[in-house]
Amino acid sequence: MRFCFRFAHLVALRGLLSVLGGLLIVQPLLAQPPKDSLDRDYAVELPRISPTEPSAALNTFQVAPGFRIEQVVAEPLVADPVAIAFDENARLYVVEMRGYSENKDEKLSRIRLIEDTDGDGKFDKSTIFKDGLAWPTAIFCWAGGVLVVDAPDIFYFKDTSGDGQADEQRKLYTGLGVGNVQGLANSFQWGLDNRIYLAISGSGAELRRADNDQARPLSLRGRDIAIDPRNWEVTPVSGGAQHGLSFDDWGNRFVCSNSDHLQEVMYEDRYLARTPYIAAPSPRRSIAADGPQADVFRTSPVEPWRIVRTRLRATGVVPGIVEGGGRPAGYFTGATGTTIYRGDAWPSQWHGVAIVGDVGSNLVHRKRLEPDGVGFIGRRIDEKSEFISSSDIWFRPVQFANAPDGTLYILDMYREVIEHPASLPPIIKKHLDLTSGRDRGRIYRVVPNEFKQPQLPKLASAAIEVLVALLQHPNGWHRDTAARLIDERQDKAAIAPLAKMAIESQLPLARMHAMHCLAGLDALSEEVLLPRLSDEHPGVREHAIRLGEKLASSSPVIQRRLLKMTDDDQSRVRYQLAFSLGELPSSPERNAALVSLVRRDRADGYVRVAVLSSLGQGAGDVLRDLAADSDFLEAREGRELVASLAAQIGRQQRPEDIAALLTAVKSLAQANSSALPIILQRVAARSGTPLAEQIAAATGGKAETLMKSLLAAAAQRAADEAAPIKARIAAVEQLRLATFADQKALLASLLSPAIAADVQSAAVSTLASFDVPDVAEVILAGFAALSPRLKGQATDVLLSRPAWTTALLSALESGMLSTGDLDPVKLKLLAEHRNSTIRTRANKLLVNSQLGRRSDVVDSYRGVLERKGDAERGKQIFTKTCAACHKVQNVGNDIGPNLAAMKARGPEAILLNVLDPNREVNPQYLNYAVLTADGRQLTGLIAAETATSITLRRADNATDTVLRIDIEQLKSTGMSLMPEGLEKQIDQQSMADLLEFLKVAE
Repeated sequence: MRFCFRFAHLVALRGLLSVLGGLLIVQPLLAQPPKDSLDRDYAVELPRISPTEPSAALNTFQVAPGFRIEQVVAEPLVADPVAIAFDENARLYVVEMRGYSENKDEKLSRIRLIEDTDGDGKFDKSTIFKDGLAWPTAIFCWAGGVLVVDAPDIFYFKDTSGDGQADEQRKLYTGLGVGNVQGLANSFQWGLDNRIYLAISGSGAELRRADNDQARPLSLRGRDIAIDPRNWEVTPVSGGAQHGLSFDDWGNRFVCSNSDHLQEVMYEDRYLARTPYIAAPSPRRSIAADGPQADVFRTSPVEPWRIVRTRLRATGVVPGIVEGGGRPAGYFTGATGTTIYRGDAWPSQWHGVAIVGDVGSNLVHRKRLEPDGVGFIGRRIDEKSEFISSSDIWFRPVQFANAPDGTLYILDMYREVIEHPASLPPIIKKHLDLTSGRDRGRIYRVVPNEFKQPQLPKLASAAIEVLVALLQHPNGWHRDTAARLIDERQDKAAIAPLAKMAIESQLPLARMHAMHCLAGLDALSEEVLLPRLSDEHPGVREHAIRLGEKLASSSPVIQRRLLKMTDDDQSRVRYQLAFSLGELPSSPERNAALVSLVRRDRADGYVRVAVLSSLGQGAGDVLRDLAADSDFLEAREGRELVASLAAQIGRQQRPEDIAALLTAVKSLAQANSSALPIILQRVAARSGTPLAEQIAAATGGKAETLMKSLLAAAAQRAADEAAPIKARIAAVEQLRLATFADQKALLASLLSPAIAADVQSAAVSTLASFDVPDVAEVILAGFAALSPRLKGQATDVLLSRPAWTTALLSALESGMLSTGDLDPVKLKLLAEHRNSTIRTRANKLLVNSQLGRRSDVVDSYRGVLERKGDAERGKQIFTKTCAACHKVQNVGNDIGPNLAAMKARGPEAILLNVLDPNREVNPQYLNYAVLTADGRQLTGLIAAETATSITLRRADNATDTVLRIDIEQLKSTGMSLMPEGLEKQIDQQSMADLLEFLKVAE
């Protein structure tokens, strides 16, 4: 190991000297380094890096104590491996993505079938199974063949002649996105529910069956899919990360994105879809204790092109995002392949650890998963080091797999350059060869020091009893493969031994697997399931609850048992129960059980979501019970849940829920309960509506009197200049429950420039809640006196309803407003409006309001780089102009890119991004437009997306959560949330001041 360590550092030093040597050659010729520019030739700084041959590759690795790495296959037997699948006889199918990254149309990629013919753990036979593929990224064995993702298609290939080459081909699906070579669908995995899961990734999909051109496509964005291979039915599931998908032993799902290396999927979309009125948090939660883009500790030199690109981005010579405080490396930027180790070869202490690769840093990272509420948290194991790292920058660990021998396999694509080609500036790219390594590739396995090669399984012809017995095997690969083969065969002879195992096995995992296999055979019975609801192991109980959803509809005894499980001592069991009770018909007993669950776990936001998802029916009963619980309502979380139920009832308008609501408010009114105003506010029954009249009648007029009193007090507090700002804002928001006519004058007065900006903002938001044409009149009357930030908010409101948009266009055409007051992006959206009249008028205004070319504006401002700025004045400019979306020194909002790296980027880069924000837009900061069914148009970043809702975030951290049932159209504007034209607000001296503030800010 000492030799390997020294050799690795010598390799790293050699790479560094090769770069420095190139630089030293030119030093005598120049008094100082030439200035960075688009015209400069960077060849001397971008030397080619030689590969390490397979025979020497092991010497480049550093491995954590107790483990070693073995090379199981390398070129020429394999090239560019990006995905693998072991068949039931331990043969290995390998996806070779030789068309990465720009050669999709050349169809260079292929599938290889490799075999270990002598059982020594090294593959020695290789056959091209299928060639002529474009960008294949995933593979899965099924029924003697393989499913293969080759976007936009999903194929099924099979060898029927036994020669190792596919002679049967079927296209199953089409419509996968191909817009991003690093955002393609990937990572097939077998689920406990006998379905094949696939990560759809950032390119999304409009997926349909290939044999039905007329079928309506399944739109996928921010979600993954599960495929039932028995009928090829596709179901969208929660997910939506980038590259990597893995289950742990108990079916918990983990994913990752390039800059968010470990995430957990917290719930399934199918539950939320039952109640379309829930605005739930994202199902995907980042769980790394050290943060999404945590530090990594590479032992390879940083690639020269990465160093040069970071410098050019930081100085503004080329566009692009500068991450990590201006460092070219040292943090997760290429996280991929999240895999939970489920094998039996490693010591038991490492079972269940999360493995993540970083292809840009040539390393493999690991984290220990620990319970954290109803989910997990991942904690770093290796301090200031990594599980595996290589000094060879060609080492590219893109994927991992649990193997038949119980070890972990590492897929090393082995490329000189791994990067999206669009992220490489031409002045750098021309010196690189993005195909370098196309003929190379390695696959390794990680083994403990004492590892001995086991005999590999041959399960293709195994008897059904053998497959059932393998569900008790300690290696996850054996259990998954046995479950898959049982599902493939659909052999009813498996039912009896599976039932016996589910009841009698001493191993909790085996009891759980047996139940799922029985469900796959449509043979899970009440006799098998019922005892498992009382199983001693919480994981078995959790899965029994989930599997009991289907049986409960015809089994009163299972229903009764589920209703009695609310006192289970494990939070995850109660969490699953909160979801599963929603599959039972609404009844007083079921609703009481949900009340019991949320009383106990009200502090957990995910449990609250689970309970709400189960109340498509019965919301009124639960609201009535909780509203009468004063202890529950004392907690903020309790009030939030009651408020959510009230809002749902107000939207749904189910007679039975309204009746329960009226009973509740009557009791609360008699008791003078503090819960009454909470319910009244969130039901949002405006004065004069039928619901408001019903509530007034139920409370003997007390609710109406109370609301009038509340609104009068709110109006008084909103107008009170001596009141605290937060109190005034809350009061203004309460005025949404009044009529527009009653509050028009007050709200108009709150738009005065003498009023605090945050109160003005609240007034604009409250005005937006009234669907009355005169709202536009009020906003336009005060528009000229608003600050630039508030003008942006007011514009968003005026654009949200057709009548208000028409009034805005009239004001622009008449000269009452200047087009300079509008973000050009908003005008461009209007120019594409579905209303032809609005479209025509907006296009005329757009022609007359073209901003100067961004490059000309940037050039005209370059002189400020030489000016002396004043940091104190710069802070004021930042607060006024930038703080709506950016945060520095605890001032502002974290909506746009993190500005902690500003000093490292340099003033020229900052200038470029302020004045030309659309030169290159990170996808996470793209502006989207939503058109609602009632004609409103909303814009913002997509902050969260679930089965039932989309949340848009705008400047000042304002959000709009729109239920999917209310969305008519959703599309990207292709532009940044940050507006163009800031030169109209920031003159050159002010820009110098702003740059000075950002330079000195801590």
